[in-house]
Amino acid sequence: MNIRVGYGFDVHQLKKGRPCILGGVLIPGNIGPDGHSDADVLIHAICDALLGAANLRDIGFHFPNTDARFKNIDSKKLLAEVVKLIATKNYRIGNVDATVVLESPKLNPHIPEMQKVLSSVLNIEEDAVSIKATTNELLGYVGREEGVNASAVVLIFKD
Repeated sequence: MNIRVGYGFDVHQLKKGRPCILGGVLIPGNIGPDGHSDADVLIHAICDALLGAANLRDIGFHFPNTDARFKNIDSKKLLAEVVKLIATKNYRIGNVDATVVLESPKLNPHIPEMQKVLSSVLNIEEDAVSIKATTNELLGYVGREEGVNASAVVLIFKD
């Protein structure tokens, strides 16, 4: 069996009036990530981890922020395309382990819904999608609520 591991990281500024979409779930609040797409840092980190594991470059290569087709796009669509891309190399997803770093709003109540949404797009069981949320203890751009970041590790394999 051919097994590979990939790592992804993403960061976006936070802006008042933007929707806060993380893991494909709308989180109630008055501040959200800003970006060319819906700026879902969690999904973007997972995309980069999957692409890296399959040696398929990165999310910016496949979905550049200079391309109008991706303006305000739902990142779940990007993730679905990444799943298709890794399948062209005969890889399947084993599991995802991700962390979101954000001061507020608190994400723990939303994690089960994120797992449900992501597992559906990834075509894996909910139990294979681990999402953790933490703060930055009021330090740096996250602590000042200027930004949010996420990291993800994935395992992919060929039978």
